[in-house]
Amino acid sequence: MWIIDTELKTREEQKRPIRVGIVGAGFMGQGLTNQIVHSVPGMRVVAISNRQVERAASVFKYAGREDVVVTDSQRTFDDAASRLQPVATEDAMLLARSEHVDVLVDVTGSVEFGAHVALEAFKHGKDVVLMNAELDGTIGPILQTYADRHGVILTGCEGDEPGVQMNLYRWVKGLGLTPRLLGNVKGLQDRYRNPTTQQGFAERWGQNPAMVTSFADGSKISFEQSAVANATGFKVRSRGMSRGLEYTGDVLKIGELYDVEELRRLGGAIDYVVGTPLTKVYCLAEHPDPKQQHYLNLYKMGPGPLYSFFIPYHLVHFEVPNAIARAVLFRDPVVKPLGGPVVEVCAVAKRDLKAGEVLDEYGMYMTYGEAVNVEEMSAGRYLPEGLVEGCRLIRNMPKDAVITYDDVVLPAGRLADRLRGEQYLKFRGETWLNDLLASSQPADRANQYAVAAVANRRSDRPAILSHES
Repeated sequence: MWIIDTELKTREEQKRPIRVGIVGAGFMGQGLTNQIVHSVPGMRVVAISNRQVERAASVFKYAGREDVVVTDSQRTFDDAASRLQPVATEDAMLLARSEHVDVLVDVTGSVEFGAHVALEAFKHGKDVVLMNAELDGTIGPILQTYADRHGVILTGCEGDEPGVQMNLYRWVKGLGLTPRLLGNVKGLQDRYRNPTTQQGFAERWGQNPAMVTSFADGSKISFEQSAVANATGFKVRSRGMSRGLEYTGDVLKIGELYDVEELRRLGGAIDYVVGTPLTKVYCLAEHPDPKQQHYLNLYKMGPGPLYSFFIPYHLVHFEVPNAIARAVLFRDPVVKPLGGPVVEVCAVAKRDLKAGEVLDEYGMYMTYGEAVNVEEMSAGRYLPEGLVEGCRLIRNMPKDAVITYDDVVLPAGRLADRLRGEQYLKFRGETWLNDLLASSQPADRANQYAVAAVANRRSDRPAILSHES
């Protein structure tokens, strides 16, 4: 922290602030903008994009900035941004392309749209900070390869649970311990919640009912924990993790829930529980040195073998500026995949579904997501929860059944599908997903070829696209 705030203070004194573009003007984008405007010297929000541009402008005004330029012109955008005058726009690509923006923060929660924005930002030399666990948990590993290719940082953020866990993980490793489990704590778990049941809570706090639903039905925590798994190599003990296991005991004794030998065999695990008081995330670790075990016992950590370290809060947008500064100033990602996917999030039927129905988005009425090890995900040809929207069912699916690629027809021409195919090919050497994507929707091949033709003119196109023409 002293390094970050000292450097930001210097940036402020030198009138060289980090110039931030925010993609998405929802509840979190609003809070983040207000935080940077009032509490973060050496950093400026220069632009916000949103599908409803009026909402982007209102977020600036919420933070006390009334001098907002509204535009969809790159020239007008750049002119205002060069003077650090706030800009609101419908077009996120203006932020990605502008030389007057240093870093983008994606707070959309959209996988398909987020993929397009990230690739465009990389192409123009911009770091990307994700408040978008859905994107990270679905195609984060392959996006990381594109970030590396362009020499930019792609990272999850501090404040959100994955970042809080990764900071704790690094700290515990720095003490000389071996982390064996990273856990998250929820106040509620009900796989069958939907926007109708969550509307009252959402309205009370000014949030999106679908987003609140994704918290309640377990989808969000599955995406978040998959990002942690991919950044550590940890796995799930079984599909769905502990599925709402309640624990209200002493957090220092939470290790009693787990078999240390199982955790060792897995190389580490991710999990969550419901109801643990006084904490938000926890790390269970062991120490190989009996002498240090003696000291840990003296320091009220218990006899082991699993010692519990925890953080009692996550402050989301209050902490995100630290991730922005770490990326831009120190090239230090908070959450970054080690390589290929280790854990993914599969789609599960929230109710009985009928052939011919078109699936709605995560956090809605038809599906919920569960974290699952990539080996099972691949062997079962499971459909990712992050890609359910717009898929048409070709057979009936009973409630709580995992939905597979063989159960649906995919929407044509999606970049995220092709990136995930490339992810499987690159990291697992598996061609079945590429073959499936190449052979799907034969009646709509003309549209697929058109998408591929456009993509092939881009220097950062996914390899799979070059195979289609």
